[in-house]
Amino acid sequence: MKRRNFLKGAGLAAVAGTVAAPAIAQSSPEIRWRLTSSFPKSLDTIFGTAETFAKYMSEATDGKFQIQVFAPGEIVGGLQALDAVQNGAVECAHTPVYFYTGKEPALGLGTGIPFGLNARQQHSWWHFAGGKDLINDVLARFNAVSFACGNSGTQMGGFFRKEINTVDDLKGLKFRIGGLGGQVLAKLGVVPQQVAPGDVYPALERGTLDAAEFVGPYDDEKLGFLKVAKYYYAPGWWEGGAMLHLVVNQQKYSELPKHYQAILFHACEAANNWMLAKYDAVNGAALRRMVGAGAELRTFSPAIMEASLKAANEYYAELSTKSPDFKKGYDSMVAYRNDVLPWWQLNEYAFDTFMIRTRGRA
Repeated sequence: MKRRNFLKGAGLAAVAGTVAAPAIAQSSPEIRWRLTSSFPKSLDTIFGTAETFAKYMSEATDGKFQIQVFAPGEIVGGLQALDAVQNGAVECAHTPVYFYTGKEPALGLGTGIPFGLNARQQHSWWHFAGGKDLINDVLARFNAVSFACGNSGTQMGGFFRKEINTVDDLKGLKFRIGGLGGQVLAKLGVVPQQVAPGDVYPALERGTLDAAEFVGPYDDEKLGFLKVAKYYYAPGWWEGGAMLHLVVNQQKYSELPKHYQAILFHACEAANNWMLAKYDAVNGAALRRMVGAGAELRTFSPAIMEASLKAANEYYAELSTKSPDFKKGYDSMVAYRNDVLPWWQLNEYAFDTFMIRTRGRA
């Protein structure tokens, strides 16, 4: 009797084992995705953010969720990343959504608009003041959902082949600039050009561009802009804290198990922190190297800054009458900015400016 009971129990355990193992495997399936980046491999920070995200996904899933990262041109061009996600050519893309303001100007707010927010404020607005929902409501029309996945911090104003001293000097200037910044500068006579990063240097070299902005010293040095344009301007007021996104095909995202969705979110957040910290670590040294190699630093004059701000506000008023999505997002961003700037003025700004004035004392 005891032997029969033992065999019966052993048989049930065996059956349970055959059921449980597939159930566990099914809850953590092996997944292979393709990611197209909008940035060339030579830019190890901004392209590297996509690679870092993919590494985090693999590590957190014991290698079961693998994402292969592709550079522009290997699947689609850098400015076609959202299209590739929308039509399912790839499962996801690493790209700034302001590349796609031609589809809907509100997407510019997802990356950041001229005279908008700095990096920390942009991330805070995204998570705690409605930014995420506003942008993803728009992207839903393109069969996509996005996650904050990188930030450059405040960008440089770019390399110019000639000095820009007055507002009149902007007239007719052929300037590589992305997002809504180009449209703002167009009101001051600039001829904006949206050129993929890998194509900027040859355009500057040939003279089909008079100036180009990209990110900051570390990337601008790698792209070689100093070889063909020596005047390096600050600040990049059109990108006070440019946020990048992981843009994911909505159907593919919905098919993921809930814990994979959670891992994806946290991997994006970790990659976001990695990118900003990396740029903070490398931009200073790159700037010193370029100055040593002949870069002439300039700042935009107060007159140019004021004229640009006026043009930006006029442009936002125009967009708000044409796009309800832009108006909703812009009003949200402005309300958030007005709420937080007094705190920054009292504390963050006061600390930073004091430390800058007193550097070298310790």
